[in-house]
Amino acid sequence: MGKYARGDAGVEAALDEMRPGLPGIEIDSQIFRAGNFVDDAIQNLSHSLLLGVLLMMLVLIVFLYDWRSALISAVTIPLSLTAAGLVLHLRGVTINTMILAGFVIALGAVVDDAIVDCENIVRRLRIHRKISDDRSVATTAKIIFDASLEVRGAVVYASMIEALALLPIFFLQSLIGSFFRPLAAAYALAVAVSTLVALIVTPATAMILLRKAPLERRESPLVGWLQRGYDRLLAPIIRSPRPAYATVGAIMVAGSVTLPLLGQSLLPTFQERDFLMHWISAPGTSVGEERRIVTQASRELRAIPGVRSFGSHIGQAFLSEEIAGVNFGENWISVDPSAPFEETVAAIDEVVEGYPGLFRNRETYLNERIDEVLAGSSDAIVVRIFGDDLEVLRTKADEVGQILGKIEGVVEEHVELQADIPQINIAVDLAKAERHGLKPGDIRRAAATMLASEEVGDIFRDGKAYDVHVFSTPASRNSVNDVAEMQIDTPDGKSVQLQDVADVRLVPTPNAIQRESYSRTITVGANVEGRDLGSVVKELQQGLDLVEFPLGVHAEVLGEFTERQAAQSRLSLFAAVAVIGIFLILLASFGSWRLATLAFVTLPMALVGGVLAAYAIGGGIISIGSLVGFFTVLGIVARNGIMMVSHYTHLEVHEGVSFGPELVARGSRERLAPILMTALTTGLALVPLVLSGNLPGEEIEYPMGIVILGGLVTTTLLNLFVLPSLYLRFGKSRRFDRRDPIVVPPIPA
Repeated sequence: MGKYARGDAGVEAALDEMRPGLPGIEIDSQIFRAGNFVDDAIQNLSHSLLLGVLLMMLVLIVFLYDWRSALISAVTIPLSLTAAGLVLHLRGVTINTMILAGFVIALGAVVDDAIVDCENIVRRLRIHRKISDDRSVATTAKIIFDASLEVRGAVVYASMIEALALLPIFFLQSLIGSFFRPLAAAYALAVAVSTLVALIVTPATAMILLRKAPLERRESPLVGWLQRGYDRLLAPIIRSPRPAYATVGAIMVAGSVTLPLLGQSLLPTFQERDFLMHWISAPGTSVGEERRIVTQASRELRAIPGVRSFGSHIGQAFLSEEIAGVNFGENWISVDPSAPFEETVAAIDEVVEGYPGLFRNRETYLNERIDEVLAGSSDAIVVRIFGDDLEVLRTKADEVGQILGKIEGVVEEHVELQADIPQINIAVDLAKAERHGLKPGDIRRAAATMLASEEVGDIFRDGKAYDVHVFSTPASRNSVNDVAEMQIDTPDGKSVQLQDVADVRLVPTPNAIQRESYSRTITVGANVEGRDLGSVVKELQQGLDLVEFPLGVHAEVLGEFTERQAAQSRLSLFAAVAVIGIFLILLASFGSWRLATLAFVTLPMALVGGVLAAYAIGGGIISIGSLVGFFTVLGIVARNGIMMVSHYTHLEVHEGVSFGPELVARGSRERLAPILMTALTTGLALVPLVLSGNLPGEEIEYPMGIVILGGLVTTTLLNLFVLPSLYLRFGKSRRFDRRDPIVVPPIPA
């Protein structure tokens, strides 16, 4: 953000300096200004970040029921985000929308470690003060130290797993990597710093604030009520877990059935208010006709309520990097933020559709830039046909265009405008040229000068440079006969007509020759509307299989879908590495193959919630942002599993509770509050993103937030109701009788 702000301010300052020297010229710096979208995006994400923090504070106060305890946990948020921001600043990284998105998504993970540590400290202090009046500094410090030590290993291992779950994102390449690596870096940094804060700052602040706090008199009534209800629900599941297993199985089946129904896309449509329209007529269209089309369209676009600024151009600017002929026109418009977005866009589309017979479309800046980078075209779907015979390429391109036109959801399908246009061809007759003492090069240079001019010098006036060109008069090149009768100077001081030394005629010539990988190409493009990109491309590929391409001719599908498939393949490859790493961390945490495997097998069960949420709430589309959300859920479920299982083993090893239903019931009840707090803080931090919908700056995070929220629901239910019975069944090799009564210490009313 810093570099953008400095650059933007610099441009405005330069324009302000220029205005006094340009009387009568109005400069509008707001036409098609991409910075407006950046401003809106950062503002929206900042609001979501702030609202998420407030909701998290509310959860902490309600569960901990003490402002001191809530403050100890909450102080982790500014410390972690500030420290992560400093690290990014020292690395020369500026704040952008993806960095902010990483911080928003990390809010729950940032406070989780402190919640676990603080909740355990508060619980241990309350237990001690109920049975003893000793509140000395030494005793309090020892209780805080022991409570922090009790969860330290679980906190560290859980944070390592959360960071490792995002490892595949760092290996994304190309454009998608540029989008998501900053998000993953911000998330991982915030989690790493929060772990250090939980291990160092949280115990220290607990010692300062909780030493004399009346904790035993301020227990949350909500937690007690939840624990009593949880005990009543968990007891029958421990005695007879088959209904719970059957429920999990049904959810897994539902997820397996839903997964193939999900559509695929690369990135969402960005909610920009700056649009550009292309008006591309047939090759050979005159400047006057193109100007008429663009001018008429401009009037109609400016008449739309809500359009606040406007600009246009035709052809290629001098020394411009974008090569275009005079048949290429472009409009830029900006829509006022107060105007209704959907209605205004619909009115713009109605104008665009009112010009049949030429290629026209509406694009936003980001979407066009993304498509241009991916396939050299502004279309979401690109079919590029390779071969040597131009006529064969055109024929096959027409066939592919017809296939695209029959697919539901395809709009703006078109074949690249490659056509034969009339062109003057001058072929030197060597024998005739020799009789007149002319060389072929002399004839070609003279003809080129007459038809296209030649720069011969410069004139400098008033500090400005003007090119000097030698050119023929328009009347002398008005027709083919005029060109044929052009006079060419001969070495003997005489002149001869061009037609006397060369063959001059009009011939059909391709308006453009596109080459890639030493082969001629022609491109067929289209966009998608009202349907997911994946299903459209799948149907397209089925149609391409039926096209008979001659030897040496083949077609390749490029664009957003190809990039998505490449990104998904790379994510899958490194996801396998991350999953192996997660299992090894679980093994190191528990020191037991049995417990590590127990926690590991619950991971895919928790992801089902994300699949169902994407189908029910996310429009049935899985984007790359959604896939990143699944990796985040993977880290969350592993964290909660470690917290639960490690507490079971702590009760058995350090507090002497025998393995059995009593241990599982007590451990689950004591971990109920921290698990619910971490789930609610993580979920509520994302609620502003999900409820606000596709606001500018939140288009990528919206599907990600839906997947994470759905995964949180199944993760929480799995850890609270299924994992205890699984631990009881597989946690130890020895057997016990499930029919034994479950004895748990009573909960204070």
